[in-house]
Amino acid sequence: MSEKWAQLSDGYLTKTPILQFILMTMLFPLWSIANALNDVLITQFKSVFELSNFASALVQSAFFGGYFVMAIPAAVLMKKKSYVVTILVGLFFYVVGCVLFFPASHMATYNMFLVAIFAIALGLSFLETSANTYSTMLGPEKYSTFRINLSQTFTPIGNICGILLGKYLIFQEGDSLTARMAQMTPEQIHFFRLDMLQYTLVPYKIIVCILLVLFLFFAFIKFPKCKPTVDLNNNAEKVTLFSMKTLRYMFGVKRFRRGLLAMFLYNGMQAAVWSFTIRLALVMDTSINEREAANYMIVSFIVFFIGRAIASALLSKVSANKVLWWYSLCGCFCLAYIVLIPNFSVMYAVVLASVFMGPGYPTIYAKSLQNVEPSYREAAAAAMVMSIVGGAIFPAILGLAADITGMMHIAFIIPLVCFAVIAWYFYTEIKADQKGSIVKTKTVTANN
Repeated sequence: MSEKWAQLSDGYLTKTPILQFILMTMLFPLWSIANALNDVLITQFKSVFELSNFASALVQSAFFGGYFVMAIPAAVLMKKKSYVVTILVGLFFYVVGCVLFFPASHMATYNMFLVAIFAIALGLSFLETSANTYSTMLGPEKYSTFRINLSQTFTPIGNICGILLGKYLIFQEGDSLTARMAQMTPEQIHFFRLDMLQYTLVPYKIIVCILLVLFLFFAFIKFPKCKPTVDLNNNAEKVTLFSMKTLRYMFGVKRFRRGLLAMFLYNGMQAAVWSFTIRLALVMDTSINEREAANYMIVSFIVFFIGRAIASALLSKVSANKVLWWYSLCGCFCLAYIVLIPNFSVMYAVVLASVFMGPGYPTIYAKSLQNVEPSYREAAAAAMVMSIVGGAIFPAILGLAADITGMMHIAFIIPLVCFAVIAWYFYTEIKADQKGSIVKTKTVTANN
């Protein structure tokens, strides 16, 4: 039976294979579930292990540090083998990381949990390095940005599922953990901590079952390779991942270089805001517990989904760079409100800020890859995933700022600065597109 799609020489397809695209898109909510659970774990671990804001943010440092470490091996595997093989390896590491939560809960040490989170991130690095690029390739080139935006639209669904799992399976009813532990003896606190850590296991049991089923689908269903076919006489096939030549090329492309910076800041900004949304609610209203505070994360992920859906609709009519520029400006206003207004109303601003984060990641990713030659695509994809390390850095900086100032809302100036630079990035992209259009028009006129 012949396929309904055919692969072109540049790796793109004549038509999108629906089943394969759906299965590949299912990976997006799966890695966002793990990301959302980190926001729950930061709050849980801060109370259970009595950590500072900075120390609790090391959850994100371990998580995004894993992305950084494994991005290059993932790109090498993707180039030498295939997107599907890379996805299978990613699913395997994801399962291993989830399983490590079991010994971590019994050892009851913060460092062991960080090891488990790091292992999960190793798997997610393989998944994101392959799936983001694969999403752009599974169909005609002119719809590549639309496809990755469509796939990324499902990440908020994973975020919502992750925070719901955390709210109902990890967080418990009653007073906040800090309030309950304040009334206990040291011995009672020890056993209470052990009980609370057991609750962290339940979501990861569910995730493991889903991952194993998805692993079987990717192992036994045929997927297109989507690899460019290169003329043997062309120097393109001699490209080596992360050789000096490759690095000089990538960093020599100005628009790709700026895209790397924007991705670094975007992930740092998003991780910082979401990591401390629950903590901000608990600080601004000491009468609520962790379950109630988690509601603000649930709403944040819902409006994040809405923001991305609206942006996806606008992308068919308006320049992506213009849409994202306005989104970024609005996001800056929301974060500025949090910094300047010291009352509970900042919770509405932090929720609203998530609307304007929505389309940032997929648009920066797709636009940046379009600026490099096809033979450098795997290296560029790995570099974009490595830039996610911003998520390891900025939550820790925000936590440190909150510890130093003693005012959580003031520390949100860190993501505000990030969002401002991202707005500048999209403004420069608008100008670059306008300049390119003028040059193209002059060239066509001269040829005529």
